[in-house]
Amino acid sequence: MGEPVLIVGGVRALLLQSLHPHTMWGTAQNSELMDPSAAWSRLARTVEFVRVRTYGTRDEVERVGRRVRKLHAKMSGVDLRTGETFPLDEPENLLWVHMGEVDSYLDVARRSGVPLSRADADAFVDEQRRAAEVVGLDPANVPASVQDMRDYYRDMRRHVWACDEARLGLRRMFNPAVPAKLVPLKLAAPAVGALVVSTLPRWARRMYGLPGLPTSDLAATLTLKGLYRTTRVIPERYRYSPDAQRALRLTRENGDGAAALSIAS
Repeated sequence: MGEPVLIVGGVRALLLQSLHPHTMWGTAQNSELMDPSAAWSRLARTVEFVRVRTYGTRDEVERVGRRVRKLHAKMSGVDLRTGETFPLDEPENLLWVHMGEVDSYLDVARRSGVPLSRADADAFVDEQRRAAEVVGLDPANVPASVQDMRDYYRDMRRHVWACDEARLGLRRMFNPAVPAKLVPLKLAAPAVGALVVSTLPRWARRMYGLPGLPTSDLAATLTLKGLYRTTRVIPERYRYSPDAQRALRLTRENGDGAAALSIAS
């Protein structure tokens, strides 16, 4: 989770999550997501939640989890097809968002060349059920292996599509409204956006009305490998965030006992 290249996975997750109409409508109707001037601050809050959930102590994670669950429990959305109201924290929505993260981080990591065996990949999916519990899901109902995750997406593809709000979000990714101090990110947005889109599953790209060609998959994988290898030459003290450095240190100091540490994931 600490590898810089996984930033691509985080943005990929947002595009994948947006393909569930209730998830997208519920978010757009209850937040500042569709307001270009406020969207960046909302994204910052999401990044902070992921940071705490990933690297925080159990107490910190429980605290942020309670806050998020309480917030979601008060919200509802309107299905723009039927006019019906739905709760924002309905399990299908929460699970779709969770799996979008897990699939995106794991896919980008493996394609980048992060050394993960099949057993490692299954362990990652299994361990992330703890993250699903933080937002209110029953871990027993969450995919626990890569094959389970594949089966989940095979079943869900019949129920998701790119609504107008999702397509608008995709377009804005190439020309984001960012604070003045982050203008360089705006200049890099088209290139980053093209890479992120090309990492999506072919079926997801087609839902957005984009080509789902095998050549795009190959190009994305080669680019990810290049990014990962480039960042590996940077010393750890510069390559990793303070949280990631702490996690690495604790893991190395505790060896096989690392699983017993008071770290969320």
